[in-house]
Amino acid sequence: MRKIFILTVTSAFLFSCGSKEQSVDTVLASNDLTQIRAKKDELSTQSQDIAAQIKQLDAAIAKLDTNKKVPLITTIKANAKEFVHYLELQGSVQTKKNVLVYPEVPGQLVNVFVKEGQKVVKGQPLARIDDGGLSNQLAQLEANEALAKTTFERQKRLWDQRIGSEIQYLQAKTNYEAQKNAVTNLRKNIAKYTIKAPFTGIVDDVIKEQGTVVAPGPGAEVFRIVNLGDMYIETDVPETYISSVVSGKEVEIEFPILAKEVHSKVRQAGNFINPANRTFKVEIGVPNEDRAIKPNLTAKLRINDYTNPTAILIPQSIISENSKGEQYVYIVENDNDKSVAKQVIIETGKTQGDVVEVLKGLENGMEIINEGARSVKDKQVVKILKVAN
Repeated sequence: MRKIFILTVTSAFLFSCGSKEQSVDTVLASNDLTQIRAKKDELSTQSQDIAAQIKQLDAAIAKLDTNKKVPLITTIKANAKEFVHYLELQGSVQTKKNVLVYPEVPGQLVNVFVKEGQKVVKGQPLARIDDGGLSNQLAQLEANEALAKTTFERQKRLWDQRIGSEIQYLQAKTNYEAQKNAVTNLRKNIAKYTIKAPFTGIVDDVIKEQGTVVAPGPGAEVFRIVNLGDMYIETDVPETYISSVVSGKEVEIEFPILAKEVHSKVRQAGNFINPANRTFKVEIGVPNEDRAIKPNLTAKLRINDYTNPTAILIPQSIISENSKGEQYVYIVENDNDKSVAKQVIIETGKTQGDVVEVLKGLENGMEIINEGARSVKDKQVVKILKVAN
């Protein structure tokens, strides 16, 4: 009875509004809540009917349209090429010819023969210390040596002619040798008062000025000599690379401050693992013909630790992983003149930048989905827009 009553009221309302359908603006203008609600219900019913009709039309189109939409992709060819992997590290430049020069004897610096930045050769005098009169003593000893030598030579001639006694000959010989040894020793002692360059290089710093009193020991350094021709970089390499980073490996060296790159090789790989950080030392020679590279300069190193002459490389971005933790990519196969996506499980190796080495799963010449790899499914028909080599 209630439904009949509502239907009767609704019919009466519609009859009162006339047979002509009212617009939303007209209903809103009436300011009648009953009319507004009725209009809303009417439009809701119409909306549901339209949605159902659209769904039916979509199903019919999908069934009848032979050119329905398929995923658009681009592909790359799997081509075997050389893959050179680099271990990236940092190190600082050093030189084994960077020394502080100390005096061997105490005294006053009476002469400094060089200045900062001057090139010197091995054995070149750098400075002289007052010898306290030893040079005068040397002159007297040299005179005594000359006299002893003359006496010995004369005594020897007489002894060769069997003139004189053997004891006189031996005494003259002994005296001469003693004087000669005394001169040699004093010369060696006097030589210590001249500070000489231990190797060929550059005077980096003149630490003590002329007139300064110097003496052997800590804090008594007089010069710093540096040779920029024998430079090297020392760095710590993780122990996991002990079998791959060995002597002779190629190294690319970058000096960010100098905006300079050089190529070198590992010249020495350490055999001791540091227990504190589980690393070993590696030494890399640095060519420095223009002398622009200085000690303690920071360098970025790229050490070749692995090379595969026939590697298949793919972008990291196209690799996905399934619930089993397996990595996979999609390749394209032809099926009745259609391009179909096929999922392939792969095994990857080393990574360099944004590319990955594929060890298993792909073969040379395969067509791998690149752009669109994340939007396709296994055995799905796809449309190829572009094939890259």
